[in-house]
Amino acid sequence: PAMPFSFAYSGLHWKEPRLERLLPLASGAGWQGWEIRQSLDWLGSPRRVRGLCRDADIDVAAVCGPNATLSTADPVHQIGKRRIEFAAELEVTTFMTKGPGRGQLVPEGESAASDELLDRMAAVYEDLAAYAAPLGVTVTFHPHVRHLVDSADEWKRFMARLDQCRLCMDMSHAVFWDYDPVAAVGDFAERISYVHLHDDRDGAGVDLGEGPMCDYAAFLARLEEIGYGGWITVCPGSADRPEEERLRINREYLTALGY
Repeated sequence: PAMPFSFAYSGLHWKEPRLERLLPLASGAGWQGWEIRQSLDWLGSPRRVRGLCRDADIDVAAVCGPNATLSTADPVHQIGKRRIEFAAELEVTTFMTKGPGRGQLVPEGESAASDELLDRMAAVYEDLAAYAAPLGVTVTFHPHVRHLVDSADEWKRFMARLDQCRLCMDMSHAVFWDYDPVAAVGDFAERISYVHLHDDRDGAGVDLGEGPMCDYAAFLARLEEIGYGGWITVCPGSADRPEEERLRINREYLTALGY
């Protein structure tokens, strides 16, 4: 039967510009795509990236940007737009970005982000989404621990403020917030346009199955039930392993689940 999803591998730990070596390795391990985290000067032109992907028989699943800010006047907001344009030139339809770090935004002693902060953050995401839409790119919000949105309740409050911006469903941060990721898929079913898989053990990122953080089979089955058929990107662990080994371990875990 046809695979319900397309699986990609995140370039999260690719710190040197060696795409000529890495992309064929990823394709050879069974990955259909990869996620761009690198800077534009590291990557080169869209034409270069397109050619390398064609040679390796692999697609770009998403282009990621810098953390969103709380103001469209912030210079970082323009960097996000340049990366959206890069995605558009590659004909990549997903742009993913996290929100600002929690830092000094939520004063010590306050347990929740204010409505005013969430409104400001939502306005920035909506501006990015409105800019991206005519270019054929969908902007997705990536929830992340220790960022402005840092609980299941804040996640729900923030998503209610978004219209055009969609969601990157990252099961790991749901788990960190004691939010059942299978339930989260149902709660946000109409908003999901991209998915991340992580694993964690004792506070350290590990490769899939070495935690495990959740019932991955149940999580993927729930995505199938809601009709999700887009990219699912695996973020590898932080262990000091050769990249060939990480590529193989994570893909073999998905194969063992029937994918």
